[in-house]
Amino acid sequence: MDTTFTKIPGHIRNRSTFDFPVRYQVIAGATAERLVTNADPSLLEPFIQAAKELEAAGVAAITGACGFLVIFQKELADSVDVPLYTSSLIQLPMVGRMIRRDQKVGLLVAKERSLTPRHLAAIGAESVPVAAVGMADQPEFREVMLEARRSELDVDRLEREVLEVVEGLAGENLGALVIECTDLVPFAHKIQARLGVPVFDIVTLTDMVYRSLTRGPFSP
Repeated sequence: MDTTFTKIPGHIRNRSTFDFPVRYQVIAGATAERLVTNADPSLLEPFIQAAKELEAAGVAAITGACGFLVIFQKELADSVDVPLYTSSLIQLPMVGRMIRRDQKVGLLVAKERSLTPRHLAAIGAESVPVAAVGMADQPEFREVMLEARRSELDVDRLEREVLEVVEGLAGENLGALVIECTDLVPFAHKIQARLGVPVFDIVTLTDMVYRSLTRGPFSP
């Protein structure tokens, strides 16, 4: 994503988040407004080109840095010969199968109103029972992440906003939670402490993909 705000540890664009080498490529003009709010189809071609360039550079797998990129999952995965997963939401069908049938999967998203059936259909999650809450009405998140008014992030303020929003899920019958927005992953441990359920995000997914690509023998 074409963003300039501070990326703290836990964010996918902070190298310290991972204990293996990562490579970044920014898609010029890929703003939150165009991808999250408008689902702009003209972004698909630049993302395909970037994926091909990353593959040519020798990366073993490719991911995106915005969960709403899931709308292009099929086209992007078809464009390269390495594993490509656009979003943490790709875990949703799996997580839905892991919990009781009377439970829901919580979703913490950037903008709840922008999450449509089309996004869920892109990864076969139409039938997963979900309870979604969004960050669009929270001032720090809106000003820095959605509207790009500032590049200086007030981490404490954002943390308070995140925990206030997840309070809306406390009364739901949750079996797990998936964080759609990569900007919120640094607070996953606080979210888990509040809700007491497994928490999945783009980092849990990336770690899993990396482990699948670097298998070795087991010690006796």
